[in-house]
Amino acid sequence: MKRTLPLLLTLTALLAACGQSPNAALPTAAAPEAASEAALVSPAGQFEEGEVIVQLGAGLSAQSLTALSTLGVQSLETLAVVGGASLLRVQITDGQSVLAKVQALNASPLVRFAEPNWIYQHQATASDNYFTDGTLWGMAGDASTPANAFGSQAAEAWTKGSVGNDSVYIGIIDEGYQFDHPDLTGNAWLNPFDPADGRDNDGNGYIDDTRGWDFANSDNTVYDGGTRGSLDSHGTHVAGTIGGTANNGGVVGVNHNVTMISGKFLGRRGGNTADAIKAVDYFTDLKKRHGLNIVATNNSWGGGGYSQAMYEAIVRGANANILFIAAAGNSGTNNDTTASYPSNYDTRSGAGFDAVIAVAAIDKTGALASFSQYGKTSVDIGAPGVAIMSSVPYNKYSSYNGTSMATPHVAGAAALYASTHPGAPAASIRDAILNSAVATSSLTGKTVTGGRLNVSGF
Repeated sequence: MKRTLPLLLTLTALLAACGQSPNAALPTAAAPEAASEAALVSPAGQFEEGEVIVQLGAGLSAQSLTALSTLGVQSLETLAVVGGASLLRVQITDGQSVLAKVQALNASPLVRFAEPNWIYQHQATASDNYFTDGTLWGMAGDASTPANAFGSQAAEAWTKGSVGNDSVYIGIIDEGYQFDHPDLTGNAWLNPFDPADGRDNDGNGYIDDTRGWDFANSDNTVYDGGTRGSLDSHGTHVAGTIGGTANNGGVVGVNHNVTMISGKFLGRRGGNTADAIKAVDYFTDLKKRHGLNIVATNNSWGGGGYSQAMYEAIVRGANANILFIAAAGNSGTNNDTTASYPSNYDTRSGAGFDAVIAVAAIDKTGALASFSQYGKTSVDIGAPGVAIMSSVPYNKYSSYNGTSMATPHVAGAAALYASTHPGAPAASIRDAILNSAVATSSLTGKTVTGGRLNVSGF
């Protein structure tokens, strides 16, 4: 079972969530995935200096923070309202350290819990051409041409007529992605509920969120890489694996047809818990507000410790039948021993089923990738994550390694299953993915299923 922690985190519990003793120094940086990618895995346990996330007690509003002014905090924004009480991002005003302030706030009777605003980073390194020449091995199957037994078997699903459907939506919580990339434009969402007119037509609090929202920069420009492709390569790579268009050259995704929405929260410096919560809630609100068939979010990122606020946002999504598919991480460690978030969250106590699917990476020989984290009870399944070719800005392609690359294969599988099983609840989609896993020796005792993704097994 994936682990969760008690509601009120003490200083000791916060440090223990990062695998540290209360007197230990902050954790060191995790190992990078590959030298070819500039962005490395976030050092575990890093957080935004001078900020804390605070959940007030039941029935208390943001105005109640005035009563906490003696504890030296000032509200910056309301992230959500939970049980009638505000979840806030606050600034420390008295010069105390983040961990000292968390301890002080947790001692207040007005506070349900307080925690650091953890910093996250993505988990990757840096008749379609790349499929037919065998480069796109992660899409192959035992009997496809070209063939690879350790691929996702997506190509075999395609031969059965299972190629996805535009009525199925996937949220990409990540960097932004180049939605006008030739391989992505056909599957990129264009919001019919809020046209670009300078007004918040659907009343969700985001003006002209035509392609999604950029929570890192608080604007509607979800792609910031320009024609030089200077940013958002990771998100664009993830999108290509989920839904790269078929038969147009370049790459092809697990789904030939799907609709992808951007919930950007990773920027130049990574992202933080507060923005990740807003991104998760954005998709939950889109589904509830407009009835969009959002079946899963792809979460190829990690870092920091346990967050009660993040956990509850994932539960809100789970209760709306949205799966949370997450990268296991790239430090090569055991997640059963040292929890890795967000992949270690388990929503059973809050939603009645576990909406989180944690994904390890395998290579084209079926071996567990050297960098991949694992866990017999905390990591669910393996998927292709080494030498994965996909789209990158600007209108280009590149091969990356990482559990970041394995995760969108599974998110794509969720969308593919939903396209052939309309109305299937999230728990059923999860079960179908895990129950069809193919036993793989490298994953025996290393994942819950002991197996790898098998898209054709639904």
